[in-house]
Amino acid sequence: MKILDLTLDGPAENLACDEALLELCESGSEREILRFWEPKTPFVVLGYSSRLESEVHGEFCRRRRIPILRRPSGGGTVLQGPGCLNYSLVLQVHSPDFGPTIRQTNAFILSRHRETLGQALGRTVEIQGHTDLTIGGLKFSGNSQRRKRTCLLFHGTFLVHFDIPLIEKTLAIPREQPPYRKNRPHRDFLMNLEVPASLLKNALKNAWRADRTLKETPYENIRRLAEQTYSNADWTRKF
Repeated sequence: MKILDLTLDGPAENLACDEALLELCESGSEREILRFWEPKTPFVVLGYSSRLESEVHGEFCRRRRIPILRRPSGGGTVLQGPGCLNYSLVLQVHSPDFGPTIRQTNAFILSRHRETLGQALGRTVEIQGHTDLTIGGLKFSGNSQRRKRTCLLFHGTFLVHFDIPLIEKTLAIPREQPPYRKNRPHRDFLMNLEVPASLLKNALKNAWRADRTLKETPYENIRRLAEQTYSNADWTRKF
């Protein structure tokens, strides 16, 4: 597996990079990729079907000039920013390691992450909800997936040293939530791992045997996607 440790300047470019890597593998130019990136500024990311008006405190975001964008994968709305470590996996859909369904893929990838992160952290990591990783019932990672014909994108966030109180001000408590959340506010539901990001990166590199650097980054496609899709207000406000 190839590895790309790359944080681009803006939110739109970073979201576009994930899709560009998926397209790169879908075209057959690359096979599988693991990417890491760490946001430089706060921004909101809606899930593909998320509703902006009911899930985001829009007036607060406007006052604080926190951008709101939308990703092409499922899952709920999140706040990104400094103190988050993001990873993106592009895998072959027809893998001998997992079945053809979204649920089987989720189970395979998250089980691998639970094991490798548990060993790296020296703590018991659990899978709860559909795609959450938790410690002691507190969520530190959310994940989502997008599938194409031959390849899939599975990406997620680790809360490492994040400003969790800012989430309270930015995002509403979701109407749809996993039973284990029990309607807890963000501050009582989320946790930071408080470890070096390099520890998490090394754990995932080893888990996926990512030991070769991606030499050709698709910058032109990233620019196109950032301009045409991720910076497009019609895309952001589609629901």
